[in-house]
Amino acid sequence: MKSLCLLLCMLPVAAHADIYKAVDADGHVTYSSTPIKGGKRLNLPTEERTRDKARSTPQDFPKVNEETQKVRDDARRKILEDELKAEEGLLGNARQGLKSANPKDQEKIDSLNRQVELHQGNIDALRAEISRLK
Repeated sequence: MKSLCLLLCMLPVAAHADIYKAVDADGHVTYSSTPIKGGKRLNLPTEERTRDKARSTPQDFPKVNEETQKVRDDARRKILEDELKAEEGLLGNARQGLKSANPKDQEKIDSLNRQVELHQGNIDALRAEISRLK
């Protein structure tokens, strides 16, 4: 059932049809996917043209010189590495807490396990982000 729902949700994205617009004598506007007597075909941007336009940089967009960008990239790397170091410390603390936790205190153990998962996820995300830096 889920796959059918997903398929139905994707159909509008995959479908492409020309759109026609007609205005009658009373000013009523009619849109149709088939040609209408007295109607005109609308030239709507396709998804590909819209996507390409969104990726292009306007010519008057401010540029950053290479040295300024390098300083920014280095600062970003330093921030990410500092965050990674802090998360690794927090992960170590959570793991140490697990080792010393009373086996009968299941609530505390569950809380520490959630902390371990959280910090490990943060570490993985930070490492991935650092690996994408130039």
